[in-house]
Parts: sequence; C-alpha cells; structure tokens
Amino acid sequence: MGTWFQETALNGSLVLAVPVALVAGLVSFFSPCVVPLLPGYLSYTTGLSGADLESARRGRMLAGSLLFIGGFSFVFISYGLTFGAVGSWLHEYQRPITVVLGSFTILLGVVFLGAVPWMQRDWRFHRVPAVGLAAAPMLGVLFGLGWTPCIGPTLGAINALAYNEASAGRGALLSLIFSFGLGLPFVIAAIAYRRTLGAIGWVRRHQAWITRIGGLMLIVVGLLLVTGWWDVLVDELRSSVIVGFTPSV
Repeated sequence: MGTWFQETALNGSLVLAVPVALVAGLVSFFSPCVVPLLPGYLSYTTGLSGADLESARRGRMLAGSLLFIGGFSFVFISYGLTFGAVGSWLHEYQRPITVVLGSFTILLGVVFLGAVPWMQRDWRFHRVPAVGLAAAPMLGVLFGLGWTPCIGPTLGAINALAYNEASAGRGALLSLIFSFGLGLPFVIAAIAYRRTLGAIGWVRRHQAWITRIGGLMLIVVGLLLVTGWWDVLVDELRSSVIVGFTPSV
C-alpha cells in the first residue's frame, strides 16, 4: 500500500498540481456567478425557504450540502478521468499538446481577469424544484453542468493538468481535489450559516481582487506548462523534497 501511494502521489507532478487544484476550486466558489447565489443553492438542496435556513438544523443543512457536492463532483471527476485518459493515449505527443494547453490556460487566466467579458457568461438551470434532500445529488449534477462555462477558466486549467498527468486516475484525483475546494465553503455555510453570510459580504466587496488573483495564478500555471518549467519544478521537488520520504500508509 505504501509503495502504491508513493508511486501515485509523489513520483508524478501531483505534488505541485494538487495545491493548484485546491486553490482553483476555492477561487471558483468565490467567482461572481457562484458565491452570490449560495443561499439559493442551500434552499434548493434542503427544500427550505431562505427565511427557514437560519433556523434549520445543522444536520439537514450538512446532508443537503454534501449530497449537492457529490452531484457536481461526479461531473467534474468525469472530466478529469477523460482528460487523464486522453493524455495517456497521446503520451507520444504530450509535449506539443501541453504547450497548446498551457497557452489555452494563459488565455483562460486573461478571461478570469475580466479582459474578455463575453466569455464569462454562465448557463445555469434556473427552474429546478426545491424538493429537498432526495433531489440534492441530481441538482448538483445540473448545477455542475450549468457552472461549467462560468468556472471554465479554473476548470480548464485543472483539465490541462489532468492531461499532463497522462493518467485517468490522477486526472480524477485532481478533479476530486478541485471539487473539494469548490465544495468546502458549502460545508462551512451548512455548519455556520449566519456567520458565513457575514464572510460572504466581505468576499463580495473584494471579489474583483479575488478573481484577479485567480486569473494571475492561471497565467502562471500556463506559462510554466508552455516553457517546460512545470516539469523542471516537479523534478526539483522530486529530487530535493521527496527523495528519502517514506509514507506511513
């Protein structure tokens, strides 16, 4: 088990890619088309009105959020599996394709900075029944599909990294980490709804800076992929940090 863990999580570029995927998920949540609608999402997944959310039991809120997260995680992990598998099939041409994907990631970063407004539109399903916990997973799938154009810049970068891993399993893992970063604020909101609303107000006031930081992160990742410095950093981490590490699992 320990050998498998070391070969899977440490000998590839996941050491560098996993933190990027986590931050990308968090940045995606704080995008203009997700965070303002948090009360609506919680209302749909719990079957409660906005007024009832403040007095709802934490267990129901948490269950609805986790089922909802499971739904959109299924969508995003499917993307990661696909891009990782394609990367393994086209391994012979991986370098030129990585340059193309890196260039595309740079473009996505520019989009996330707000330089291309027409590419920041989102297609969401607005007419969905607030039938509660039973429908929460399907609502997660629907919102995941509807979010894809909106959070496309960050999701596209993660899919590019999944392709670079050239492994369906590693691509799925990166998408899982991305989904965790995107879903974590929903869990926090379910546990402490009132306090979260105050924090969301602060985020919305500083949303422009948050999205700009996210855009700059994507541009840096794209430049690393295009120039080949991504592989250089991975080799450096492997030789200076990972060598001699023995996992306990």
